[in-house]
Amino acid sequence: MADFTHLLRPKSFDAMVGQEHLSAPAAPLRVLCEKEALGHAFFFGPSGCGKTSLARIIATTMKLPFYEFNATSIKIEDLRKIFERYKNTLQKPLLFIDEVHRLAKNQQEVLLPVMENNSALIIGASTENPFFSLTSAIRSRSMLFELYAISNESLEKLLAKALSESSLVCDKDAAEYLILSSGGDARAMLKLLEFASNIDTHITLALLKSLRPNALSAGSSEAGVHYDLTSAMIKSIRGSDMDAAIYYLARLIEGGESAEFIARRLVILASEDVGNANPQALTLATSAMTSVAKIGYPEARIILAQAVVYLCASPKSNSSYTAINEAMRAVQNGVMLEIPKHIRQNHEGYLYPHDFGGYVKQTYLSEPLKFITLKESGYEKKMKEWMDSILNRFS
Repeated sequence: MADFTHLLRPKSFDAMVGQEHLSAPAAPLRVLCEKEALGHAFFFGPSGCGKTSLARIIATTMKLPFYEFNATSIKIEDLRKIFERYKNTLQKPLLFIDEVHRLAKNQQEVLLPVMENNSALIIGASTENPFFSLTSAIRSRSMLFELYAISNESLEKLLAKALSESSLVCDKDAAEYLILSSGGDARAMLKLLEFASNIDTHITLALLKSLRPNALSAGSSEAGVHYDLTSAMIKSIRGSDMDAAIYYLARLIEGGESAEFIARRLVILASEDVGNANPQALTLATSAMTSVAKIGYPEARIILAQAVVYLCASPKSNSSYTAINEAMRAVQNGVMLEIPKHIRQNHEGYLYPHDFGGYVKQTYLSEPLKFITLKESGYEKKMKEWMDSILNRFS
């Protein structure tokens, strides 16, 4: 059957599916290309969103010879041969480098003179933001463009086009699965259709699920997605939204994130965001961290889910978190108080609180400082009431 990925690769801006912010008639990138004024550029976005196709369209639009490389296998000698070939010509090549974030420093140094004199147009692509791995000299000579996962509406249009150019029959539920299970990855959708078509011209849901049992997710192996999903889970727990937190937990698990990493984040959250509003939260989160390390997946998902739900349903307080931050900031800014003599080691005058029923008023700071404010939340409310009672009693 047809190679749908090759057959449906767009040849012009107007043929692109998705990325309208780059391909629309008035989009800055397209305008620059049509004026043959585009400079060196780097694209980043998820797999199957059109980065390579966009680079090819740019080469066609600007009438430039196109050379494609991958940073994991690129050789400096190959680059120099291309530069030498066009050295004394009026035409310059377009060099497209995929996985550009993997370029070594010496490889970047070879590109720098070419970027400086504009003897070639350099376009790089990555699933990660490459600016963090590129030298400042390269960053200052280039532009950065972000691409997004293809929307389900755009995938639906692309699928309709693929089916119209083939003799395939696709059931409605199978078409929905092709779209929804591809996670915004156009290439993944077309490849699944291609594999299925090599088995049968009648595409059914059962056939598709025999090839791809589970939906693809953006996963968490890519740095940007990893941090976004982790952040979303933490903020959902902090906001006490159990359904959202469980959803992002599932995304992390399905994306291949380790149970130990997730559990460590939950332990931190239990102290930072729940704190003494529910002291048991830290105990449960720590127990979950120990348990998942010994048990592993798939059962570890249950332990993680229990911890997430418990933390969501716990009262929240960040009083300890803010207190230690403020205290450390004071020390860093030079607040160095003399320790009162009666609480130094081996000095007389110290009053032992247990000799006075558990509390006795005495000075612990040579100057008054205030860092912590207990909140009216959960168990911390009881702590505040106890502190207020003893302070009022001896004031």
